[in-house]
Amino acid sequence: MANHKSALKRIRSNEGKRVRNKYQHKTTRNAVKRLRDMTSKKEAADLFPIVVGMLDKLAKKNVIHKKKASNLKSSLAKHVTSLA
Repeated sequence: MANHKSALKRIRSNEGKRVRNKYQHKTTRNAVKRLRDMTSKKEAADLFPIVVGMLDKLAKKNVIHKKKASNLKSSLAKHVTSLA
C-alpha cells in the first residue's frame, strides 16, 4: 500500500481516469458497431462524423493507438461509401 499522500491521491485519480476511459472506449465501440450495421446511406453518412470524432478523441488521449483509430476510420469510410 502507498505511504505518501501524493501516491494515495495518484491511486484515486488513476481509478477515476480508468473508469472514464473504459466508458468512452465502450461507447465508441458500440457506435462503430451501430455504424457497421446500418444499411441506409443517409443515416450512416450522418453518424460517420460523430464516430470519427469519438475515435480521434480516444487516439488523442492514448486510449487507443492512433494507427488503430486511422484504420477504423478508413474501413468505416469504405463501408459508408459502399452503401446504396
